[in-house]
Amino acid sequence: MIFSINFALLLVHEMDAIRAKEWRMFIFLRELTDERAFKVFTILHLPLYAFLLFSLISQYLLSFIIIDIFLILHSIAHFFFEKHPSNNFKNLFSRLIIYPMGLLGLLHLVGLLYW
Repeated sequence: MIFSINFALLLVHEMDAIRAKEWRMFIFLRELTDERAFKVFTILHLPLYAFLLFSLISQYLLSFIIIDIFLILHSIAHFFFEKHPSNNFKNLFSRLIIYPMGLLGLLHLVGLLYW
């Protein structure tokens, strides 16, 4: 259940990332026009979503571990980029999506490894 909630939070975060134009925070995307950067940013999520869906279907332990670690690191990255001038996640709504992903990822990871 924890993984499913985290999966849903990640999908909601990515919807919020489109609103926030998150691509403006990436070195290799920020120089592109918003239209082109949006397309590249969006298509780069295809392998991420495919891996997430594969994890749900296959139930491989290693897949869950990789995703949990990613979600933890993702939350940490957002924390360190709080002051980035193009960061548009500086609101309670976005933070209530981003930071619980890291916490739930840690909780799920601990559960996988120790229960």
